Amino acid sequence: MAARTSFRWLAWLLAAAPGALAHEFWLAPARFRLLPGEAVAVRPLVGENFRGGPWGNRADKILRFVRYGPAPADSTDLTPAPGTAPADTFRTAVAFARPGTHLVVLRSRCAFLELPAEKFTAYLRAEGLEYALRRRQERAQQALPGREAYRRCAKALVQAGPAAADTAYRRVLGLPLELVPEQNPYRLAPGAALTLRLLRAGQPARGALVQVWQQQPAGQPPTHFATHANQNGRVLLRLSGPGPYLVTAVDMADAPVALRARADWLSTWASLAFAGPAAR
Repeated sequence: MAARTSFRWLAWLLAAAPGALAHEFWLAPARFRLLPGEAVAVRPLVGENFRGGPWGNRADKILRFVRYGPAPADSTDLTPAPGTAPADTFRTAVAFARPGTHLVVLRSRCAFLELPAEKFTAYLRAEGLEYALRRRQERAQQALPGREAYRRCAKALVQAGPAAADTAYRRVLGLPLELVPEQNPYRLAPGAALTLRLLRAGQPARGALVQVWQQQPAGQPPTHFATHANQNGRVLLRLSGPGPYLVTAVDMADAPVALRARADWLSTWASLAFAGPAAR
């Protein structure tokens, strides 16, 4: 489906069901490039077309919030303590002490929604969720509401000082769905290609829809294109400008038994945000 058509579907869904999953979710550092030793806010945002607002920052939504540094032993666990009150906010200020590329990850707990049958089908089509569409048809469930549990797996790459030959950027974290770059975007030349792997439970997510946004200068609208992961779960994109960039994907499967009282489907939303190559 073309990008403009997809956005129209998503806007309609949002108007019909506030809080629905049509919104993308990503981590937005105050700056993607900083000096070693600086601390900046890394905020979770939710929105459309790479323009978003605060997610809410409620501590009870967070399952995991960690910074991984350039050295293997360098990490900071920012996950709120168990038992934190639902109204409490979690700390988004992150310190980047060492020079190099840092990886920040946020994984959310499951939340739930229900959409009328027609709107749920439209949403599945807009997001390219063919498995759920096919299974609902095979089970003669097209007239039933869509009961869904959803979770987010967001990653961001932050560069402190000059880019070096460290490897945090390609670290596989074992998330239910994750985007893993095979090159460090901060070490690439303008116009270079970047290869990403999309992993579902550690295995290639073959054929999955992947969406890419690139911020433009002077307040121009972000550019957008959609592609599909190949048989090895890889996608190729050209870094034509300094960005920042947002890459997203979503997967939907049958809800596990533990969630069946509230959901028939479990969706997982993955994102990766980073700045592109600096001008040389």
